Amino acid sequence: MWGIAGSGHSQFLDALHRSHAGVEDRVRTNKAMGLANLPSASWEVNCGWMLAANLAADLDAWLRLLALHDFDDLVDAEPDTMRFRLYHLPARLADHARCRWLRVEATWPWAKAFASCWRRLTTLPAVT
Repeated sequence: MWGIAGSGHSQFLDALHRSHAGVEDRVRTNKAMGLANLPSASWEVNCGWMLAANLAADLDAWLRLLALHDFDDLVDAEPDTMRFRLYHLPARLADHARCRWLRVEATWPWAKAFASCWRRLTTLPAVT
């Protein structure tokens, strides 16, 4: 990069490429969350689809930050892995005595991660 002091050094180029790799990782994640297949030729429909895909990617990122920070296999997992392990939950929703119970299969390998995630998210203070 001509005119920028130190731009010829390998450390500068490495830092420049690492920061760009983070951007490319987020773009790849957003494409996996639905941005890759815009459904229509209509501008308004595609705007809504893009908003929904970006909202899903943001919710996924906040879930990892707030509730899955100590699960090493889920913190940096790809969206397909998160869908398989956490979002597609093998459970039954049961009504009993005016309460709803979510019965998670005890033999499911990620039951502890889901329970911990649910507990952390439900104990977050309400935003006022």
